Amino acid sequence: MMAEKENVMRTLVIEKVTANIGVGNAGESLQNAKILLERLSGKKAVSTKAKTRNPVWKTKKGDEIGAKVTIRGPGAVEFIKKSLVARNKPLSERCFDDSGNFAFGVGEYIDFPGAKYDPKIGIIGYDVAVTMKRKGGKRVSSRRHAKSKIGAKHEITREETVGFAKEVLGANVA
Repeated sequence: MMAEKENVMRTLVIEKVTANIGVGNAGESLQNAKILLERLSGKKAVSTKAKTRNPVWKTKKGDEIGAKVTIRGPGAVEFIKKSLVARNKPLSERCFDDSGNFAFGVGEYIDFPGAKYDPKIGIIGYDVAVTMKRKGGKRVSSRRHAKSKIGAKHEITREETVGFAKEVLGANVA
C-alpha cells in the first residue's frame, strides 16, 4: 500500500507574531517600552494609539498609549520559543481562539533568555499574539481583485493550532 501524501498547501505556518506593551500614556514609560521591545525582538517598535476616548484613564482618541512590534519569518518562531520559556507556565486552552490564532502574556521580561535587567526600564511584562495561516489560500479572502471565500475544510481549527504549538513550538498546553 502507498502512504497517503500530506497536502503541502494545508500545512500550518506562522503568518506573524505581534509583541505588545500597553503603557497607558506617552512619555518616558512609552519610550522604555519601545526600547525593550526592540531589544527583545531585534525589530523596530512603533507606538499604538487610542481608538476611543476614555475619561476614566484620561485618554482621548489618538493618544499614544503603547508600543508594539511585528515579527515575520524565521525570527518569529525563535521569538515565540523564547517567550514561552519566559512564561514559565503552560498555555491554557483559552489562549487559542476558534480561528486558529493564540496569544499569551509574559509577566517579566527578565525571564526572556538573553535579556538583562535594566534599572532604567524596570520590570515590565508584554503580550504575544500569534497569527496562523495555511501555506496556500488565505490571500484569496483579503485581496482586492477577485476576492473569494475560503472553503470550510481549509479553515484553521483550534485543535490544529494546539497540535502545532505542541509539536513545532514545544509549548506545554494544559
